[in-house]
Amino acid sequence: MGPGRLTPKEALAGLAARVVACRRCPRLVAWREEAARVKRAAFRDQEYWGRPVPGFGDPWARLMVLGLAPAAHGANRTGRMFTGDGPRGAGDFLMAALHRAGLASLPRSERRDDGLVLRGVYLTAVVRCAPPKNRPTREEIESCLPFLMEELRILRGLRAVLALGRVAFSGYLAALERMGVTVPRPRPRFSHGAVYELGEGVPALVASYHPSRQNTQTGRLTPEMFAEALARARKLAGL
Repeated sequence: MGPGRLTPKEALAGLAARVVACRRCPRLVAWREEAARVKRAAFRDQEYWGRPVPGFGDPWARLMVLGLAPAAHGANRTGRMFTGDGPRGAGDFLMAALHRAGLASLPRSERRDDGLVLRGVYLTAVVRCAPPKNRPTREEIESCLPFLMEELRILRGLRAVLALGRVAFSGYLAALERMGVTVPRPRPRFSHGAVYELGEGVPALVASYHPSRQNTQTGRLTPEMFAEALARARKLAGL
């Protein structure tokens, strides 16, 4: 049952406390705290979270949705993954899709106390702090990977990972390798909708473009395209 005798819920709570307290990467610490001080004009009366953001979702999840990192004025403000990005942000795009699929109780993700419940799904990211220009360095990604590795160990019901973007895709494979899993050769390549089954007992990998404003507003990623990738991940997860 997860590490030691803890239930997955208890183990995730302990991990969340360690994530929130992390100050490993000086550049990310400075940026996330600066964003929380300066604030965006629309949120100037709100108190920002301004700390690393832990994962969120069902402790018995069969599907992990893996993103890049918190947005400076989204999850870095609200303290919950894919939450508070605004009506055209990645969080609302993702939550609308999960709600249509019956995996989320609400079609929008606005704040930590909005009552949102995820069913069979766990949301997390390769990097837990908002990075400048949404671009973490390789060293920052590697420094954060142990948190993802621990989530993969705790979520023992996990059957599939839906990776949002190339960094998440590569990050998941890197986490598996650091956990001693042999990744197939030739190495899986990122392509929207691609599916990779990685061996017995290893959560399968499904790739999707990230639902960023840039991708969704230019039509690179449409709701229909994302729904198809999500459907493939749901099938592999048995949801």
